[in-house]
Amino acid sequence: MPTLRVPARGLRGEFRNPAALTHGLTPTIVEQGVKHVYKVLDDIDATLLEDGVRLAEVIELANLSSMLGNLLALGIVRASGGVFTRAGPHKYQDLRANHKNAANIEIKIALEDNKPKGHLPKAGHYLIGRYVLGNADGTCTVGERGLVVWFWEIRFGELDLDDFSISNTAGDSGKTAVVKTEALKKLRLVYFDEPLCPYKRVPRFLKMFGA
Repeated sequence: MPTLRVPARGLRGEFRNPAALTHGLTPTIVEQGVKHVYKVLDDIDATLLEDGVRLAEVIELANLSSMLGNLLALGIVRASGGVFTRAGPHKYQDLRANHKNAANIEIKIALEDNKPKGHLPKAGHYLIGRYVLGNADGTCTVGERGLVVWFWEIRFGELDLDDFSISNTAGDSGKTAVVKTEALKKLRLVYFDEPLCPYKRVPRFLKMFGA
C-alpha cells in the first residue's frame, strides 16, 4: 500500500514590497512562519490520512483559521531568533516584541476573500494572511474548495479603531469587529500567490488591493 504522507511543501508565490515588513518582521521570518504552519498541518494530515480524511474535513473553518493564526505566530517566534515571544492564547497581541526595533503585532487569518475579524476593534500593527483550500499539488479552482491549506496573500501595516466595522446581529456569538475593505487596501501586500488568488479578476484585484 503506498504511503499517504503529505510531501513537505513551501511557499509557491512571491514576496513583494519587502521594505514594508518592519517592526521586527522580515520576508525570511514570515516565510519560515508559513513553512512551520504547513509542516504542522502536513504532519496532522499524515496521521488523519490513515483513516482517509484530512484536517480540513474534521474541523470547522472558523476554528481552522484560528488555528492557522496560532501556528503562524509560533512559527514566526521560532524564526525570529528571540525578537518575538508568544503572548499566549486569547491575548492581544499575538507577537510580543523583545527588541527595541520591534513592535507587538496582532495576527489575523481569513479564508479566501473573506475579511479578517475579531471580537473587538483594536488599533495596532497587524499581519494579515488569507488562504484557500486547494489541492495537495498546489492547484486551486476559483469557486471550488479542496482540503489543503495554501496562503495566497499576506499583508502588513497599522490599523486604527475606525478601520473596523462592528456587527452585533441576532445569532452572532457576541460582537464582531470586521476589518473594512478600505482598511485592507491600505495594508501593504507583502506576499502574493497569483494562481491561488480567489478573485476571478486578478488584475482588477491587484489594482484595487495591490501595493
